[in-house]
Amino acid sequence: MITAVDTSVLLDIFVADPAFGVQSRELLRACTREGRLVACDVVWAEVTASFPSEQSAQAALERLGVEFSGLAAQAALSAGRVFKNYRRRGGTRQRVVPDFLVGAHAQAQADRLVTRDRGFYRTYFHGLDILDPSAVP
Repeated sequence: MITAVDTSVLLDIFVADPAFGVQSRELLRACTREGRLVACDVVWAEVTASFPSEQSAQAALERLGVEFSGLAAQAALSAGRVFKNYRRRGGTRQRVVPDFLVGAHAQAQADRLVTRDRGFYRTYFHGLDILDPSAVP
């Protein structure tokens, strides 16, 4: 089982978020017992921006057991297609945002995605299995 991890969940853990940190850490531990954790290049870049250095970000991700999984060409194409669908539905953003890339990566290169989803991934990535630590009691 390959579990893709979104930036929000990793930052919950790295900054010890009082609302979601514990649930996010426990959910990732459970996912690790079932297989691998991966994060795409977009997530690695977003997480790195929250650390004092690239090396400290990489070390933190590796300590959690999160592997780098670069976005495949097919996933990038899918992100563009889904973004086009978003625009047709009245979405107002003009550029492809990272969430489309993260969702397409998870759908094409993993079995599920751990994210604090507010409906975005369920709306635009049908069939993608979503695990939401904020929904865990």
